[in-house]
Amino acid sequence: MTSPTPLKFLMPGWFSVVMGLCGLSLAWHRASGLLGSMADGIALVAGGLAALVFVVLLVASIVRASRYPAALADDLKHPVRHAFVAAFPVAMLLLAAVGVALFGVHPLLNALWWLGALTQLWATVWVLGHWLAPVSNATSGNTGLWPAVTPVLLIAVVGNVVAPLAGLPLGHETWSAVQMGIGTFFWPIVMGLILVRRIAHSPLPDRILPAWFITLAPPAVIGVVFTLFQAPQAVVLGIWGIAAFQLLWLLPLIKRIASQPFGIAFWGLSFPMAAFATLTLRLAELKVDSGFETLGVLLLAVASVTILWLGFATVRGLREGSLLAPEPIASIQPVAA
Repeated sequence: MTSPTPLKFLMPGWFSVVMGLCGLSLAWHRASGLLGSMADGIALVAGGLAALVFVVLLVASIVRASRYPAALADDLKHPVRHAFVAAFPVAMLLLAAVGVALFGVHPLLNALWWLGALTQLWATVWVLGHWLAPVSNATSGNTGLWPAVTPVLLIAVVGNVVAPLAGLPLGHETWSAVQMGIGTFFWPIVMGLILVRRIAHSPLPDRILPAWFITLAPPAVIGVVFTLFQAPQAVVLGIWGIAAFQLLWLLPLIKRIASQPFGIAFWGLSFPMAAFATLTLRLAELKVDSGFETLGVLLLAVASVTILWLGFATVRGLREGSLLAPEPIASIQPVAA
């Protein structure tokens, strides 16, 4: 049944749709050397769609904030949803990267990049601020913060590694390196916390199982960025190996994920898969090994089919009213203000 107030449930996580479409655009653009002008054409379509979705979501989010401020406040207090605020600046950074890749340097893209980079930095400080804030009902065995430790934190904390994708061609090498350093530093920290939560505390709720695939994104993006910084080939291959293992490790979750009702969390599959395809295609472009060409095209096909399915499922969910509706809420404590 369609909710009478669907806009009320437009949480910031919807910007992950833009992230996925941007990732797909960048992956197809990277494949142009192998697949020709057709790849750039698909990249242009995906990038244009990403920009359109971003504008629609931005306008809708502004209207939502004015009409349902309490709903936005609930998102900012929610243990999982609060970290999705970073999906907005990451989407801006990726749109800037798509624009630079397809059209070259432009002052508007430069402004978009700076807005995204600074907002992403703010989001990181804000999210990490919860770790230091006083926690109510805390005990010696329970800090009250474990419900907030999910792969979604990687968007807010490690999402800084996306900045150099457009920052370097725009000429902001120093700031790009600094911001990437923040994300690279926190990547193993957040991953460690996620695993500790899973092993020693509690598993993720089934409805956000797709978020596990977000853990594939950091090594994939970092690998691409390292090639832009002209890092040693052995280092880039090592990062690729981490990403490849991460994907193999996550594949058994597909069956459990598919058994869940479709929700916006499923878009957590999109950008990581596209980013890994981009890294593989980048290695093929650098002539590291001929096998990367075949593997890159295969991964691009998988990412494309996945995102195409996600798009159709999202349209169907919006039409049927299963999206933009209240979701079951677990019994968890809100994060500290």
